[in-house]
Amino acid sequence: MKDIEKEIILEYIRASGPGGQNVNKVATAVQLRFDVLNSPSLAADVKTRLVKLAGKRMTEAGVLVIEAGRFRTQEQNREDAIQRLKELVRKAGEKPKQRRKTKPTEASKEERLKGKKKRGETKKSRKNPTGIFE
Repeated sequence: MKDIEKEIILEYIRASGPGGQNVNKVATAVQLRFDVLNSPSLAADVKTRLVKLAGKRMTEAGVLVIEAGRFRTQEQNREDAIQRLKELVRKAGEKPKQRRKTKPTEASKEERLKGKKKRGETKKSRKNPTGIFE
C-alpha cells in the first residue's frame, strides 16, 4: 500500500452541500486520481479486476477518480478518499471463487418431470370433456 500512496494525485476542489459561508470559498472536497493501467505496484490480474470494480469512476485513459466531499475538512475528506481507494484495491486483490459446473441429480430430474406431468394433467382436466360447447 505504501507504493500506491506515492502514485496518488490529490486535488482539492470546492464541495457541494453543507458548509455555511465557507462552502463557496474553501476547497474542502478531495479528488483523488490513481493511474491504474500504468501502476507498477499492481499485478496485471488485480488491475483488470480493479478496472471492472471501479466502473464509471474510471476514465478512458485508465485513471481511477474518487471524489470525497462527505466531510467539512480537507483532512477528513483526504483520509476518506484514500480509505475508499484502499478498499477498492483490497477487493480487487481477492481472487474470485472458481465456478465448478454441476449436473442435476437423478432425484432432481425425476422431481422436475413429476412436476411437469402434474401440471400437464391439471391443464388437461380444464379442457371441455364432452365437446358440447364447440
